[in-house]
Amino acid sequence: MVLAGGLKKTINSEDLIELFNGLFLTSTNTILVGGGHEPEYIPADISFPNHRIIFSHDYSASALHEIAHWCVAGEARRKMLDYGYWYVPDGRNEQQQNAFEQVEVKPQALEWLFSESCGLSFRVSADNLDGGTAPSLKFKQNIVKQAQDYCVSGLNERASRWLNTLISHYQSSQVLHASRYSLTKLGE
Repeated sequence: MVLAGGLKKTINSEDLIELFNGLFLTSTNTILVGGGHEPEYIPADISFPNHRIIFSHDYSASALHEIAHWCVAGEARRKMLDYGYWYVPDGRNEQQQNAFEQVEVKPQALEWLFSESCGLSFRVSADNLDGGTAPSLKFKQNIVKQAQDYCVSGLNERASRWLNTLISHYQSSQVLHASRYSLTKLGE
């Protein structure tokens, strides 16, 4: 069965878990776990031997977003709870929202590539519903520019391995063409 965009399989979080854990458990001691009330990254410790990327409930988009954060995080950050980043919950003021948008450009651009590779719609997230803030135009422009840059300049090893696994599994094509990423396509 061929789906929209020429894809031959549907996406579900169980497949993402199986694909991710098969690819990265041995090489990076990291597992993907669904069912979390809130997304979280927890490095390995005495009580649990694996680094854990926990995504919300069974949401595939949450899984792809959290994997994107993991792909962006350097080695030192992957040793810290939630990569050592601050998080101000929903209801952020304008200054806090600007700071949020600055650190979210790379992960959301990667998430977009990952989403494209498995036929999942991507939506920019301002993650600030109570603050009444929609994603700014500048934030969207920066995500588009970063996605296009990833297509031209390439991805780091973890992101590249994950993207190639998704492309192979979902039989997608032309994911790394910069023309695929534009402001108008963010609204589709």
